[in-house]
Amino acid sequence: MRRERMGGLDVVIAGGTDREGGGDGPVVILLHGFGAPGEDLAPLWRVLDVPREMRFVFPSAPLALPGFAGGRAWWLIDLERIQELMTGARGHDDERAREVPDGLAEARAKIDALVDETAARLGARKVVLGGFSQGAMLACDVALRREKAVDALVMLSGTLIAADEWTQLAPRRRGLRVLQSHGHDDPLLPFAAAERLRDLLAASGLDVEFVPFRGGHEIPDGVLERLGAFLRAV
Repeated sequence: MRRERMGGLDVVIAGGTDREGGGDGPVVILLHGFGAPGEDLAPLWRVLDVPREMRFVFPSAPLALPGFAGGRAWWLIDLERIQELMTGARGHDDERAREVPDGLAEARAKIDALVDETAARLGARKVVLGGFSQGAMLACDVALRREKAVDALVMLSGTLIAADEWTQLAPRRRGLRVLQSHGHDDPLLPFAAAERLRDLLAASGLDVEFVPFRGGHEIPDGVLERLGAFLRAV
């Protein structure tokens, strides 16, 4: 692995012919979740069953979170609301789905720039964009909005936000391949909201592979197997 600065973000680059991003294979950009350290998802490149030439970029979110042991965020969230979700107070799902978080536009601009710089500097002919939790939401927002489409989208335990805007934007990405996973027992982001996101994208013509699993807010082995197969196919 090697560390670089791209798109105004600190990134870890791995995989490829030299295991440091060398070669001309496709690139997978994966965004970590809220409160995780920047390199949280970096170990995945070693366990995914993908061709050696595939390269990975793991960016670190721009916002440091004091008290989170090195944790970072793409935008700030209401921690009291998260606590309510964890204790079972799950009202107002529609209201949450329609919210456009403060800071989303700024985060989107950084990832948009990162995708472009990654493609240029690494000479990537194909770019897959994805993430976990908050990173998955951001990846979806970028994929639906950017002018030049990415080649595939991966959403691991994400949820629906900016629903009104995404409903208008999604038909522009008809045919885009999507892998979406979610745990039936996720205490943070309800499974029903993930189903609603799946249905929105599928109804707009995106090619969605939905991978439900028995578990919580996590990336289990079964999802990693499906992710590897998805990336090989793309």
